[in-house]
Amino acid sequence: MKKFIALFSLALLSFTTFAQSKIGTIDAEYIIAQLPEMTQVNEGMKTYNEELQKELEATISKYETQVKDYQENNATFSEEDRKTKESEIISLENDIKSFRQKASVMMQMRRSELTKPLYDKINEAMQQVIQEENYTHIFHAGGNALAFAEAESDITEKVMAKLGVTQQ
Repeated sequence: MKKFIALFSLALLSFTTFAQSKIGTIDAEYIIAQLPEMTQVNEGMKTYNEELQKELEATISKYETQVKDYQENNATFSEEDRKTKESEIISLENDIKSFRQKASVMMQMRRSELTKPLYDKINEAMQQVIQEENYTHIFHAGGNALAFAEAESDITEKVMAKLGVTQQ
């Protein structure tokens, strides 16, 4: 009998705890796309991409000039000059390869740097909605972990309203 009462009490407590939970979802990526500040972020990304492209083009131009010079004057170079020129060309080739590999990482880092204040702003508005409406759990709808959520539990539009952002 004690086991039955204990089990019943535990089940009742679990049910009560579950009933007090309020779960919601948010799609931060959707909100970010709607923010007017994203125009500035996109312009900043475009400018940064152009800077990286100019840097790469300058290195490629230097490489091509050195290769052309080497090919035209190879016969007149001493053995030591030939080795020096070949080392410089190989070094520039490696710089170009390395730069191309690092460029995408550099772009991602710049995007994170430019969008961080926007995510902070979304988080602040989300915290306000959570407190005002007593949510106990919020899932990111864009993540891979959420399989289903009722439309009523999505706080994305409420957060957008806090931010003064309208759907486009």
